[in-house]
Order: sequence, then C-alpha cells, then structure tokens
Amino acid sequence: MKKIILTLVAAVGLAAGSAFAAGGGIPLDKAPVKTNDLASLQNGAKIFVNYCLNCHSAAFMRFNRLKDIGLTDQQVKDNLLFTTDKVGETMKSAIDPKQAKAWFGANPPDLTVIARSRSGAGGPGVDYLYTYMRTYYRDENKPTGWNNLVFPNVGMPHVLWELQGERRPIFEEHESHGHKTQVFKGWEQVKPGLMTPLQYDQTIGDLVNYMQWMAEPAQNTRKRVGVWVLIFLGVFTIIAWRLNAAFWKDVK
Repeated sequence: MKKIILTLVAAVGLAAGSAFAAGGGIPLDKAPVKTNDLASLQNGAKIFVNYCLNCHSAAFMRFNRLKDIGLTDQQVKDNLLFTTDKVGETMKSAIDPKQAKAWFGANPPDLTVIARSRSGAGGPGVDYLYTYMRTYYRDENKPTGWNNLVFPNVGMPHVLWELQGERRPIFEEHESHGHKTQVFKGWEQVKPGLMTPLQYDQTIGDLVNYMQWMAEPAQNTRKRVGVWVLIFLGVFTIIAWRLNAAFWKDVK
C-alpha cells in the first residue's frame, strides 16, 4: 500500500512538472475574459484581423458571424474585410503556405479554436494565449530576433512589438540540490512602445477575449439556455414529487 501511494505521489509530481515545462516554466496569468462585452470583442476582432490574419487563418469562422458581436455587414466590409471581398467568406489568410514554412519553419496553425485546444493542466487555453502574447522578448540568437517565455524557441515573431516595445526578462540565479537554476523575476523595458504596459495588457485581453468567443460563438446562448433548462428541471422535479405523493397517499 505504501508503494502504491508513493507511486501515485511521484506520478502527480511528474505530471505537474510536465505541465509547468509545457508552459515555458512560468505560471500562466489569468486572462480578463468577458465574452459578453461587445466593445472588448469588437476591439479584439479588429486586432485579430489586422495582426493575426496576415499569417494565420480562422477557416471555420465567417466574417458575417461578427454580427453576433454587434457589427453590421457594412462595418465589417469597411473595416475588417482585407482578405476577401465577400462578407460571407471564411477568415482565410492570404499567405502562401510554402512561403510561410520557409520563413517560420512551419505553416502557421489555424486559430479558430486555438483558445480551446491550448487548454491543459497549466490552465485554460485563453490564459495560455494571454500570457504568451505578453512574454515576448528580444533574442538576437533566434532567426526572427524574438523569443518567448511561455513558448521557448518560438518560430513566430512578435507581431505586436511596436505596441508593446522591447523588453528584457530579468532572472535570478538560485541553487537547489547542487544545481543552479534561473528563476524569472520580472521585466525591464528596453524600448517603449506605442502603448503603456497597462494599455497593451488591455489590448491583449480584448484579443484573447475575441479568440475565446470565436472558438465557440454560441457559448453565451448555450449558457443562457442551460440556466433555463436547469430551472425548468428543478420546477418540474418539485411538481412531479408532489404529484407522486398525491397519487400514492391512499395506496397501501
């Protein structure tokens, strides 16, 4: 029995360590997701189309579905329709897959459900994306000139660097069990961006909020319907219980 318990403890420790390593060795920050905030979703859609859709597709999402977040077809055509001229088309990138593979080492993945597929033991996928987009730093040893704390040796450059500026991670050296390790302590701003750190965090919050909504546009409707279904079942259970009691009260 003692061996079984020790084995389970070791397995849990290894799983936690693997999840931590998969997240780049730093804990994930909580994303400020509010998929019923239309202003945030609209700003997130703008950021996504202007910065992400250049290389990544969202092939399972149609532009006209943006009406669900308060945009009209005309607003979509005037402000967000860059890769096609039909509002009913899907969000496909115009980049050549062969060129993308040559530039980045791999074809950029489709982002339609990335906020769900990145979920794991380290936390929800939206927390992963929120932390990932805020932990880029300059690394001249990399082909793109950028690296990332959450995704070390990432092939994707920092497309929002003009907004965030350039930062350098600060590490402290710790010694544990005879081994020296680098522990992340914070950031040093090397060059300022067009946004303050708070503004940039809010922008990334809007972006991942939109990506969370895009992964399941009907999620708010599903939750509302689910609440009413549970209320109905609760009321019906009480009615059925009373009817059952009335039916059997004279039966011995």
